[in-house]
Amino acid sequence: MSAPKKVVLAYSGGLDTSIILKWLETEYGCEVVTFTADLGQGEELEPARKKAELMGVKPENIHIEDVREEFVRDFVFPMFRANAQYEGLYLLGTSIARPLISKRLVEIAAECGADAVAHGATGKGNDQVRFELAAYALNPEIKVIAPWREWDLSSRTKLLEFAEMHQIPIAKDKRGEAPFSVDANLLHTSSEGKVLEDPAIEAPDYVYQRTVAPEDAPDTPEHIEITYERGDPVALNGKPLSPAEMLTALNELGGKHGIGRLDLVEGRFVGMKSRGIYETPGGTIMLEAHRGMESITLDRGAAHLKDELMPKYAELIYNGFWYSPERDMLQALIDESQKHVSGTVRVKLYKGLCQTVGRWSDHSLYSEEHVTFEDDAGAYDQKDAAGFIQINALRLKLLAARDRRLKEEA
Repeated sequence: MSAPKKVVLAYSGGLDTSIILKWLETEYGCEVVTFTADLGQGEELEPARKKAELMGVKPENIHIEDVREEFVRDFVFPMFRANAQYEGLYLLGTSIARPLISKRLVEIAAECGADAVAHGATGKGNDQVRFELAAYALNPEIKVIAPWREWDLSSRTKLLEFAEMHQIPIAKDKRGEAPFSVDANLLHTSSEGKVLEDPAIEAPDYVYQRTVAPEDAPDTPEHIEITYERGDPVALNGKPLSPAEMLTALNELGGKHGIGRLDLVEGRFVGMKSRGIYETPGGTIMLEAHRGMESITLDRGAAHLKDELMPKYAELIYNGFWYSPERDMLQALIDESQKHVSGTVRVKLYKGLCQTVGRWSDHSLYSEEHVTFEDDAGAYDQKDAAGFIQINALRLKLLAARDRRLKEEA
Protein backbone atom coordinates (compact mmCIF):
# COMPACT_ATOMS: atom_id res chain seq x y z
CA MET A 1 0.00 0.00 0.00
CA SER A 2 1.40 3.38 -0.99
CA ALA A 3 1.79 5.93 1.79
CA PRO A 4 -1.40 7.95 2.36
CA LYS A 5 -1.29 11.73 2.05
CA LYS A 6 -4.27 12.50 4.26
CA VAL A 7 -5.93 10.20 6.81
CA VAL A 8 -9.23 10.53 8.69
CA LEU A 9 -8.77 9.04 12.15
CA ALA A 10 -11.55 7.85 14.47
CA TYR A 11 -10.36 9.86 17.46
CA SER A 12 -11.53 9.66 21.08
CA GLY A 13 -8.96 12.02 22.57
CA GLY A 14 -7.66 9.23 24.81
CA LEU A 15 -4.09 8.08 25.07
CA ASP A 16 -4.25 5.29 22.49
CA THR A 17 -5.81 7.33 19.67
CA SER A 18 -3.55 10.28 20.51
CA ILE A 19 -0.54 8.01 20.09
CA ILE A 20 -2.04 6.75 16.82
CA LEU A 21 -2.46 10.34 15.62
CA LYS A 22 1.22 11.10 16.17
CA TRP A 23 2.29 7.68 14.84
CA LEU A 24 0.43 8.31 11.56
CA GLU A 25 2.23 11.63 11.17
CA THR A 26 5.66 10.20 11.94
CA GLU A 27 5.24 6.89 10.11
CA TYR A 28 3.65 8.20 6.92
CA GLY A 29 4.39 11.93 7.02
CA CYS A 30 0.70 12.49 6.27
CA GLU A 31 -1.88 15.07 7.29
CA VAL A 32 -4.34 13.78 9.90
CA VAL A 33 -8.01 14.71 10.14
CA THR A 34 -9.81 13.67 13.34
CA PHE A 35 -13.41 12.54 13.74
CA THR A 36 -14.98 12.25 17.18
CA ALA A 37 -18.57 11.01 17.39
CA ASP A 38 -20.94 11.90 20.21
CA LEU A 39 -22.83 8.63 20.47
CA GLY A 40 -24.12 9.39 23.94
CA GLN A 41 -21.11 7.93 25.75
CA GLY A 42 -21.67 10.42 28.55
CA GLU A 43 -18.32 12.19 28.24
CA GLU A 44 -17.58 15.82 27.44
CA LEU A 45 -16.07 15.85 23.95
CA GLU A 46 -14.55 19.33 23.87
CA PRO A 47 -11.39 18.01 25.57
CA ALA A 48 -10.89 15.86 22.45
CA ARG A 49 -10.88 19.04 20.36
CA LYS A 50 -8.37 20.72 22.65
CA LYS A 51 -6.18 17.61 22.68
CA ALA A 52 -6.17 17.43 18.87
CA GLU A 53 -5.30 21.14 18.63
CA LEU A 54 -2.53 20.66 21.19
CA MET A 55 -1.11 17.92 18.99
CA GLY A 56 -1.00 20.22 15.99
CA VAL A 57 -4.15 19.25 14.10
CA LYS A 58 -5.55 22.21 12.17
CA PRO A 59 -8.90 23.45 13.54
CA GLU A 60 -10.58 22.84 10.18
CA ASN A 61 -9.40 19.23 10.34
CA ILE A 62 -11.10 18.52 13.68
CA HIS A 63 -14.61 17.07 13.34
CA ILE A 64 -16.78 16.57 16.45
CA GLU A 65 -20.36 15.61 15.69
CA ASP A 66 -23.47 14.84 17.73
CA VAL A 67 -24.84 11.75 15.98
CA ARG A 68 -27.08 10.50 18.79
CA GLU A 69 -30.35 10.91 16.92
CA GLU A 70 -29.00 9.28 13.77
CA PHE A 71 -27.51 6.47 15.84
CA VAL A 72 -30.77 5.56 17.53
CA ARG A 73 -33.10 6.29 14.60
CA ASP A 74 -31.15 4.63 11.78
CA PHE A 75 -29.22 1.89 13.58
CA VAL A 76 -30.57 1.02 17.05
CA PHE A 77 -34.29 1.15 16.21
CA PRO A 78 -34.03 -0.99 13.03
CA MET A 79 -32.04 -3.55 15.03
CA PHE A 80 -34.60 -3.62 17.83
CA ARG A 81 -37.43 -4.22 15.35
CA ALA A 82 -35.71 -7.61 14.91
CA ASN A 83 -35.40 -8.25 18.69
CA ALA A 84 -31.74 -8.94 17.88
CA GLN A 85 -29.62 -10.70 20.52
CA TYR A 86 -26.25 -12.26 19.72
CA GLU A 87 -25.92 -15.74 21.19
CA GLY A 88 -29.36 -15.24 22.70
CA LEU A 89 -28.28 -12.60 25.21
CA TYR A 90 -26.14 -9.72 23.94
CA LEU A 91 -28.00 -6.62 22.70
CA LEU A 92 -25.12 -5.62 20.38
CA GLY A 93 -24.40 -2.20 21.84
CA THR A 94 -20.81 -1.95 20.59
CA SER A 95 -21.48 -3.73 17.30
CA ILE A 96 -24.25 -1.40 16.14
CA ALA A 97 -22.20 1.78 16.69
CA ARG A 98 -19.34 0.80 14.37
CA PRO A 99 -21.16 1.09 11.02
CA LEU A 100 -22.18 4.67 11.82
CA ILE A 101 -18.63 5.68 12.78
CA SER A 102 -17.28 4.05 9.61
CA LYS A 103 -19.93 5.79 7.53
CA ARG A 104 -18.87 9.21 8.80
CA LEU A 105 -15.15 8.38 8.40
CA VAL A 106 -15.71 7.55 4.74
CA GLU A 107 -17.95 10.58 4.18
CA ILE A 108 -15.46 12.98 5.79
CA ALA A 109 -12.65 11.43 3.76
CA ALA A 110 -14.61 12.19 0.58
CA GLU A 111 -15.39 15.73 1.73
CA CYS A 112 -11.80 16.66 2.59
CA GLY A 113 -10.00 14.68 -0.11
CA ALA A 114 -8.40 12.12 2.23
CA ASP A 115 -7.22 8.86 0.71
CA ALA A 116 -7.33 6.74 3.89
CA VAL A 117 -9.13 6.23 7.18
CA ALA A 118 -7.71 4.83 10.42
CA HIS A 119 -9.07 3.27 13.60
CA GLY A 120 -7.71 2.27 16.99
CA ALA A 121 -9.12 -1.26 17.19
CA THR A 122 -6.66 -4.00 18.15
CA GLY A 123 -5.82 -7.06 16.10
CA LYS A 124 -7.48 -9.39 18.62
CA GLY A 125 -10.99 -8.02 18.59
CA ASN A 126 -14.14 -7.75 16.52
CA ASP A 127 -14.05 -3.98 16.01
CA GLN A 128 -11.25 -4.05 13.43
CA VAL A 129 -13.48 -6.28 11.30
CA ARG A 130 -16.56 -4.10 11.78
CA PHE A 131 -14.79 -0.83 10.98
CA GLU A 132 -13.08 -2.17 7.90
CA LEU A 133 -15.93 -4.19 6.38
CA ALA A 134 -18.17 -1.13 6.68
CA ALA A 135 -15.56 1.18 5.16
CA TYR A 136 -14.93 -1.10 2.18
CA ALA A 137 -18.67 -1.62 1.62
CA LEU A 138 -19.14 2.15 1.41
CA ASN A 139 -16.00 2.90 -0.61
CA PRO A 140 -14.15 -0.07 -2.11
CA GLU A 141 -11.20 2.16 -3.04
CA ILE A 142 -10.59 3.50 0.48
CA LYS A 143 -7.37 2.62 2.29
CA VAL A 144 -7.79 1.51 5.90
CA ILE A 145 -4.90 1.81 8.35
CA ALA A 146 -4.95 -0.31 11.53
CA PRO A 147 -1.89 0.78 13.54
CA TRP A 148 -2.26 -1.98 16.13
CA ARG A 149 -1.57 -4.49 13.36
CA GLU A 150 1.41 -2.56 11.98
CA TRP A 151 3.46 -0.90 14.69
CA ASP A 152 5.93 -2.40 17.16
CA LEU A 153 4.43 -0.63 20.19
CA SER A 154 3.45 -4.00 21.61
CA SER A 155 3.30 -3.12 25.32
CA ARG A 156 1.96 -0.41 27.59
CA THR A 157 5.55 0.54 28.42
CA LYS A 158 6.42 1.15 24.76
CA LEU A 159 3.24 3.16 24.26
CA LEU A 160 4.07 5.40 27.21
CA GLU A 161 7.66 5.82 25.99
CA PHE A 162 6.36 6.87 22.56
CA ALA A 163 3.95 9.31 24.20
CA GLU A 164 6.68 10.89 26.31
CA MET A 165 9.05 11.08 23.33
CA HIS A 166 6.45 13.04 21.37
CA GLN A 167 5.18 15.08 24.34
CA ILE A 168 1.71 13.53 24.28
CA PRO A 169 -0.07 14.30 27.59
CA ILE A 170 -0.54 11.20 29.72
CA ALA A 171 -3.21 11.06 32.42
CA LYS A 172 -1.70 9.88 35.70
CA ASP A 173 -3.95 6.84 35.92
CA LYS A 174 -2.70 5.72 32.51
CA ARG A 175 0.84 5.18 33.81
CA GLY A 176 -0.32 2.02 35.53
CA GLU A 177 -2.37 -0.83 34.18
CA ALA A 178 -6.01 0.12 33.74
CA PRO A 179 -8.29 -2.24 35.69
CA PHE A 180 -10.51 -2.84 32.64
CA SER A 181 -11.39 -1.39 29.24
CA VAL A 182 -14.67 0.47 28.66
CA ASP A 183 -16.66 1.25 25.52
CA ALA A 184 -19.83 3.30 25.91
CA ASN A 185 -22.59 4.82 23.83
CA LEU A 186 -26.25 5.68 24.30
CA LEU A 187 -27.27 2.03 24.02
CA HIS A 188 -24.84 0.44 26.45
CA THR A 189 -21.56 0.23 28.31
CA SER A 190 -19.13 -2.61 27.69
CA SER A 191 -16.34 -3.50 30.09
CA GLU A 192 -13.70 -6.17 29.49
CA GLY A 193 -10.11 -7.12 30.22
CA LYS A 194 -7.83 -7.18 33.26
CA VAL A 195 -9.96 -7.78 36.40
CA LEU A 196 -12.65 -9.35 34.21
CA GLU A 197 -10.47 -11.82 32.31
CA ASP A 198 -11.14 -14.77 34.65
CA PRO A 199 -14.75 -15.78 33.90
CA ALA A 200 -14.94 -17.75 37.16
CA ILE A 201 -14.66 -14.60 39.28
CA GLU A 202 -17.64 -12.33 39.80
CA ALA A 203 -17.20 -8.82 38.42
CA PRO A 204 -16.45 -6.18 41.11
CA ASP A 205 -19.25 -3.72 41.86
CA TYR A 206 -17.20 -0.78 40.59
CA VAL A 207 -17.31 -2.15 37.02
CA TYR A 208 -20.97 -1.17 36.72
CA GLN A 209 -21.49 2.44 35.70
CA ARG A 210 -25.10 2.90 34.51
CA THR A 211 -27.10 0.66 36.82
CA VAL A 212 -27.50 0.32 40.55
CA ALA A 213 -27.23 -3.18 41.97
CA PRO A 214 -30.70 -4.77 41.78
CA GLU A 215 -30.70 -5.37 45.53
CA ASP A 216 -30.14 -1.63 46.06
CA ALA A 217 -32.88 -0.58 43.64
CA PRO A 218 -36.13 0.98 44.95
CA ASP A 219 -38.38 -1.33 46.97
CA THR A 220 -41.45 -0.05 45.12
CA PRO A 221 -42.15 -1.15 41.53
CA GLU A 222 -42.55 1.51 38.86
CA HIS A 223 -44.97 1.17 35.96
CA ILE A 224 -44.32 2.89 32.64
CA GLU A 225 -46.20 2.95 29.33
CA ILE A 226 -44.42 2.92 25.97
CA THR A 227 -46.31 3.73 22.78
CA TYR A 228 -45.20 2.13 19.51
CA GLU A 229 -45.71 3.04 15.86
CA ARG A 230 -44.69 0.50 13.23
CA GLY A 231 -42.29 -1.21 15.61
CA ASP A 232 -40.55 1.88 17.01
CA PRO A 233 -41.17 3.46 20.45
CA VAL A 234 -42.47 7.02 19.99
CA ALA A 235 -43.91 8.09 23.35
CA LEU A 236 -43.22 7.43 27.03
CA ASN A 237 -46.11 7.76 29.46
CA GLY A 238 -48.00 9.63 26.76
CA LYS A 239 -45.21 12.11 26.03
CA PRO A 240 -43.80 12.04 22.47
CA LEU A 241 -40.01 11.65 22.40
CA SER A 242 -37.39 11.61 19.67
CA PRO A 243 -35.41 8.36 19.27
CA ALA A 244 -32.41 9.60 21.31
CA GLU A 245 -34.68 11.17 23.93
CA MET A 246 -36.56 7.88 24.27
CA LEU A 247 -33.43 5.80 24.82
CA THR A 248 -32.00 8.40 27.22
CA ALA A 249 -35.19 8.36 29.31
CA LEU A 250 -35.38 4.56 29.36
CA ASN A 251 -31.70 4.36 30.36
CA GLU A 252 -32.41 6.54 33.37
CA LEU A 253 -35.42 4.44 34.39
CA GLY A 254 -33.65 1.14 33.84
CA GLY A 255 -30.49 2.27 35.60
CA LYS A 256 -32.47 3.35 38.67
CA HIS A 257 -34.07 -0.09 38.92
CA GLY A 258 -30.91 -2.13 38.24
CA ILE A 259 -32.15 -3.39 34.87
CA GLY A 260 -29.98 -4.52 31.96
CA ARG A 261 -26.87 -6.08 33.49
CA LEU A 262 -25.23 -8.95 31.61
CA ASP A 263 -22.10 -10.99 32.38
CA LEU A 264 -21.33 -12.82 29.14
CA VAL A 265 -18.67 -15.09 27.71
CA GLU A 266 -19.13 -14.70 23.95
CA GLY A 267 -17.62 -16.19 20.83
CA ARG A 268 -15.76 -13.47 18.94
CA PHE A 269 -15.83 -13.47 15.15
CA VAL A 270 -12.03 -13.73 15.10
CA GLY A 271 -12.23 -17.07 16.88
CA MET A 272 -11.51 -16.62 20.59
CA LYS A 273 -13.92 -16.36 23.47
CA SER A 274 -14.02 -13.23 25.61
CA ARG A 275 -15.77 -12.21 28.80
CA GLY A 276 -17.61 -8.88 28.91
CA ILE A 277 -19.81 -7.02 31.36
CA TYR A 278 -22.61 -5.18 29.57
CA GLU A 279 -25.14 -2.67 30.83
CA THR A 280 -28.07 -1.98 28.52
CA PRO A 281 -30.84 -0.61 30.75
CA GLY A 282 -32.95 1.21 28.17
CA GLY A 283 -32.40 -1.44 25.52
CA THR A 284 -33.53 -4.21 27.87
CA ILE A 285 -36.77 -2.35 28.51
CA MET A 286 -37.25 -1.72 24.78
CA LEU A 287 -36.77 -5.41 23.97
CA GLU A 288 -39.34 -6.47 26.56
CA ALA A 289 -41.86 -3.82 25.51
CA HIS A 290 -41.42 -4.53 21.80
CA ARG A 291 -42.03 -8.24 22.30
CA GLY A 292 -45.09 -7.34 24.36
CA MET A 293 -46.41 -5.20 21.51
CA GLU A 294 -45.70 -7.89 18.93
CA SER A 295 -47.50 -10.49 21.03
CA ILE A 296 -50.91 -8.99 20.19
CA THR A 297 -50.23 -7.41 16.78
CA LEU A 298 -48.02 -9.93 14.96
CA ASP A 299 -49.38 -13.10 13.40
CA ARG A 300 -48.00 -16.38 14.75
CA GLY A 301 -46.41 -17.37 11.43
CA ALA A 302 -44.73 -13.99 11.01
CA ALA A 303 -43.58 -13.93 14.65
CA HIS A 304 -42.10 -17.41 14.49
CA LEU A 305 -40.33 -16.70 11.21
CA LYS A 306 -38.83 -13.54 12.74
CA ASP A 307 -37.58 -15.56 15.70
CA GLU A 308 -35.99 -18.11 13.36
CA LEU A 309 -34.20 -15.40 11.38
CA MET A 310 -33.16 -13.28 14.36
CA PRO A 311 -29.95 -15.23 15.22
CA LYS A 312 -28.70 -14.81 11.66
CA TYR A 313 -29.56 -11.10 11.67
CA ALA A 314 -27.83 -10.60 15.04
CA GLU A 315 -24.75 -12.50 13.85
CA LEU A 316 -24.49 -10.30 10.75
CA ILE A 317 -24.41 -7.17 12.93
CA TYR A 318 -21.98 -8.69 15.42
CA ASN A 319 -19.63 -9.79 12.63
CA GLY A 320 -19.64 -6.39 10.89
CA PHE A 321 -21.97 -7.00 7.94
CA TRP A 322 -24.41 -4.13 8.49
CA TYR A 323 -23.77 -2.90 4.95
CA SER A 324 -24.39 -6.24 3.28
CA PRO A 325 -27.12 -7.36 0.88
CA GLU A 326 -28.22 -10.14 3.22
CA ARG A 327 -28.72 -7.72 6.12
CA ASP A 328 -30.67 -5.40 3.80
CA MET A 329 -32.85 -8.32 2.72
CA LEU A 330 -33.55 -9.37 6.29
CA GLN A 331 -34.24 -5.76 7.27
CA ALA A 332 -36.83 -5.43 4.50
CA LEU A 333 -38.60 -8.55 5.78
CA ILE A 334 -38.44 -7.35 9.38
CA ASP A 335 -39.72 -3.88 8.53
CA GLU A 336 -42.60 -5.40 6.53
CA SER A 337 -43.57 -7.36 9.65
CA GLN A 338 -43.79 -4.16 11.70
CA LYS A 339 -46.59 -2.43 9.74
CA HIS A 340 -49.16 -3.22 12.44
CA VAL A 341 -46.85 -3.24 15.49
CA SER A 342 -48.47 -0.11 16.91
CA GLY A 343 -50.08 0.46 20.28
CA THR A 344 -49.11 0.80 23.93
CA VAL A 345 -47.34 -1.52 26.37
CA ARG A 346 -47.32 -1.21 30.15
CA VAL A 347 -44.10 -2.45 31.76
CA LYS A 348 -43.30 -2.99 35.43
CA LEU A 349 -39.75 -2.18 36.57
CA TYR A 350 -38.57 -3.73 39.82
CA LYS A 351 -35.15 -4.73 41.18
CA GLY A 352 -33.42 -5.77 37.98
CA LEU A 353 -36.51 -7.07 36.23
CA CYS A 354 -38.78 -5.56 33.61
CA GLN A 355 -42.03 -7.32 32.82
CA THR A 356 -44.86 -6.61 30.42
CA VAL A 357 -48.06 -6.40 32.46
CA GLY A 358 -50.42 -4.86 29.90
CA ARG A 359 -50.72 -4.17 26.18
CA TRP A 360 -53.40 -2.77 23.88
CA SER A 361 -53.63 -1.77 20.21
CA ASP A 362 -56.10 -0.79 17.50
CA HIS A 363 -54.21 -3.36 15.38
CA SER A 364 -54.62 -6.19 17.89
CA LEU A 365 -55.18 -9.77 16.73
CA TYR A 366 -56.22 -10.84 20.20
CA SER A 367 -59.89 -11.86 20.36
CA GLU A 368 -61.33 -12.30 23.82
CA GLU A 369 -64.47 -13.64 22.19
CA HIS A 370 -62.50 -16.60 20.79
CA VAL A 371 -60.39 -17.48 23.82
CA THR A 372 -62.89 -16.94 26.64
CA PHE A 373 -63.72 -19.81 29.01
CA GLU A 374 -67.24 -18.43 29.17
CA ASP A 375 -69.91 -18.70 26.49
CA ASP A 376 -68.30 -17.64 23.20
CA ALA A 377 -71.67 -17.12 21.46
CA GLY A 378 -70.67 -19.37 18.58
CA ALA A 379 -67.41 -17.59 17.74
CA TYR A 380 -65.57 -20.91 17.82
CA ASP A 381 -66.98 -24.39 17.22
CA GLN A 382 -64.99 -26.74 19.47
CA LYS A 383 -66.03 -29.75 17.34
CA ASP A 384 -63.77 -28.37 14.56
CA ALA A 385 -60.73 -29.30 16.64
CA ALA A 386 -61.39 -33.04 16.25
CA GLY A 387 -60.70 -33.07 12.51
CA PHE A 388 -57.73 -30.76 12.95
CA ILE A 389 -56.19 -33.18 15.45
CA GLN A 390 -56.89 -36.27 13.33
CA ILE A 391 -55.22 -34.80 10.25
CA ASN A 392 -52.14 -33.77 12.25
CA ALA A 393 -52.06 -37.14 14.03
CA LEU A 394 -52.13 -39.19 10.81
CA ARG A 395 -48.35 -39.28 10.24
CA LEU A 396 -47.72 -39.99 13.93
CA LYS A 397 -50.15 -42.93 13.78
CA LEU A 398 -48.43 -44.30 10.70
CA LEU A 399 -45.01 -44.00 12.34
CA ALA A 400 -46.21 -45.72 15.50
CA ALA A 401 -47.87 -48.55 13.52
CA ARG A 402 -44.68 -49.18 11.53
CA ASP A 403 -42.49 -49.19 14.65
CA ARG A 404 -44.86 -51.60 16.42
CA ARG A 405 -44.90 -53.94 13.41
CA LEU A 406 -41.09 -53.99 13.14
CA LYS A 407 -40.78 -54.64 16.87
CA GLU A 408 -43.20 -57.59 16.61
CA GLU A 409 -41.33 -59.05 13.63
CA ALA A 410 -37.94 -58.81 15.30
